[in-house]
Amino acid sequence: MSENIKVIKDDLVKAFSTGVSYMMPVVVVGGICLALSLVGGEPVVGKGMVVTNPFLLNLGAIGSAGLGMMIPVLAAYISYSIAGKPGLTPGFITGFMASTPLGADHVVTGFLGAMLLGILSGYVAKWIKTWKVGKALMPVMPIMIIPIASTCIVGMLYLYVLIGPIGFAMKWLVSMLSNMQGSSGVILGLILGAMAAFDMGGPVNKTATAFTLALMAEGIYGPNGAYRIACAIPPLGIALSTFISQRKWAEDERRMGTSAAFMGLIGITEGAIPFAVKNLKTVLPSIIIGSAVGAGLAMIHGVESMVPHGGLIAIAGVNKAPMWYVIDMAIGVIVTAICLHILRPNITEPVKKSSAKKSITSDMNKA
Repeated sequence: MSENIKVIKDDLVKAFSTGVSYMMPVVVVGGICLALSLVGGEPVVGKGMVVTNPFLLNLGAIGSAGLGMMIPVLAAYISYSIAGKPGLTPGFITGFMASTPLGADHVVTGFLGAMLLGILSGYVAKWIKTWKVGKALMPVMPIMIIPIASTCIVGMLYLYVLIGPIGFAMKWLVSMLSNMQGSSGVILGLILGAMAAFDMGGPVNKTATAFTLALMAEGIYGPNGAYRIACAIPPLGIALSTFISQRKWAEDERRMGTSAAFMGLIGITEGAIPFAVKNLKTVLPSIIIGSAVGAGLAMIHGVESMVPHGGLIAIAGVNKAPMWYVIDMAIGVIVTAICLHILRPNITEPVKKSSAKKSITSDMNKA
């Protein structure tokens, strides 16, 4: 029994990780296009950034389309991880249902609904795959029977049973997080910041991503602002350290600092991975502390980001406290660099053969 539970647990962890992994490129395209479209906008009180340029409006339309796809893609690939290709169709359709206002109360269950519907779609499709049918029906099983049956079963279950409880849970979660102010808001920021840096794009980071995206879908943008600051801090903090603490890094690591800085500016946390792999015990605590500090400060200063992407490239999407967005990110970067300077010992690089040869030749000439 315990082994079965462990297998199911492992399957669910894999499914969530797969769903978020496939969703992330969609989010990145949508977020960056939307952020770039806002660059040419003008701030209007009560409306945020208003864009009037036709080209930027079209770019924003592309971004909005990408963001509109992220919930169906999440549900579809959670289902795909469980059932394979037969899980895609019910996952896409029921995921779209989760992101669409339905019922008399126009309930949107968002990410919570998409994750649950993705799981159900996967297991129902997997179950239908085991049906024993005649040879005449075998060819149409993957293209007709499995998609139609699984979609109808999960869709009806959602509409008649699940939509109410999930909608209530979402409203409760949104209400609770909306009221997080002061010290509780700082704690939330510290947790999100630490999660962003903990595995640098892994399952913990993706969990925080899904959480902030779910809140964005409900109109809560503060945690997203804090989290997007935190995502940029690890590669930027390491890049700063390679510049100001050169005795702490090998020559090849110092060269990688430039690429890490670029990745940090466009909000890609994975830029810190090559450095962490070489020395996890000094890099990981430093980036966790720096990201937590930056995100915690963002919650104090009320930073809100309207786009699901981080780094300075997304600053146009910050509708509240854009200056604090930059300052809090910079503070987190500096804290990371300070921690690295304290934790990392100085290194002694081996003398290059060419340099050694020149030194021997010089000594012989002197002799």
